[in-house]
Amino acid sequence: MASDIVLAARPAARRGLGRLARALISDPWALAALGLAALALYWSATGSAPEAARQLWHWWPGLLRGLGMNVRISLLAMALGTGLGLLVGALSLSPAGPMRALARLYVQAFRNAPILVLVYFTTYVFPFEIAIGGWSAPFEDWTKVVIGLALPASANVAEIFRGAVQSIPGAQWEAGLSLGYTRAQIYRAVVLPQCLRRMLAPWMSLYASITMSTSLASLVGVHDLVDTATVASNTVARTDFTVLIYFTLLAMFFAYCYPIARLTRHLERRYARH
Repeated sequence: MASDIVLAARPAARRGLGRLARALISDPWALAALGLAALALYWSATGSAPEAARQLWHWWPGLLRGLGMNVRISLLAMALGTGLGLLVGALSLSPAGPMRALARLYVQAFRNAPILVLVYFTTYVFPFEIAIGGWSAPFEDWTKVVIGLALPASANVAEIFRGAVQSIPGAQWEAGLSLGYTRAQIYRAVVLPQCLRRMLAPWMSLYASITMSTSLASLVGVHDLVDTATVASNTVARTDFTVLIYFTLLAMFFAYCYPIARLTRHLERRYARH
């Protein structure tokens, strides 16, 4: 009996390994990651790692801490930008003309403004510390970068929200009103759930874009991934190490943003069928 179970399990295991192998071969990024892992294992086993690779391993914890700063900035910027963007998006749908015009001006201004200009603006226009009476606290540079990135994020979220609401067929509003629901009830129970599904994919794409823009933080003195790589390159002062660490920097940003992009495409295909 046990031998029958083992014999039946073997073809299933082979099929699973075959599917995994085909998936790895069809995905060049997974294949490249496996190749780099094999190379690292070979260097570790033989002790033949080049000097640039040994230096990269030495700086690896600092690079991870720098990436953590970029991720923290991106998450806070998107949280702030999402909250503000939903408010501006709601104002852009207001029946009051001045409110719509003000919201539209905000969206046009911050969607089209260069992100680097906004980062410099928030860094050097805002004070370096906040003083209230006898109490004072430093206004950190990374916090100013969060605000600088939240402004274009909020403008884009406002447009995403406005487009999602306006994409809901008007017949659903009419059907809800005919059933005795108020506009607020229709908005909460019918419109918003559909808007959330339609907003999710572009919101995630926007988050990936904001994450890539966090690399600008190093220009205003924030100790992030790019700044760590620059310090390491200047400290080691080897051409091969400089090339390797900046390729590693690109790979780290890619490794963080690529799964988000793949998930965004999956959600777009999924919701397109509904």
